Amino acid sequence: MFFKKKQTEPENIEDLLSAFNDLKSKVEFLELEIANLREKNKKMIQKVKLIRFNPFSDVGGDQSFSISLLDENDNGALITSFYSREGSSVYGKPIKNGKSSYPLSKEEQEVLSVNKNE
Repeated sequence: MFFKKKQTEPENIEDLLSAFNDLKSKVEFLELEIANLREKNKKMIQKVKLIRFNPFSDVGGDQSFSISLLDENDNGALITSFYSREGSSVYGKPIKNGKSSYPLSKEEQEVLSVNKNE
């Protein structure tokens, strides 16, 4: 896109100045592209944490889990699965600025607090 073929040596100062101005405009374009990518990156999932736990004494192993999926501003989702002998339940909760408008279990609070410390 920027350097498709090898350039010949500039023959005079005008050619050199023209080549410099072309390079300058390409660098400015790249700076804008990088700024746009950085802005988009803020909204992508960047923080992922998983905690396994055992909420019920009659079930062996840590079959239940909570996972948080957050962007740079701690917005995203929290998913929790409770496993028991009778079945399992899955809950999803929206997260805004590291907080939920829904009540959080101890494990859910833990997975969010781990994410905030990074």
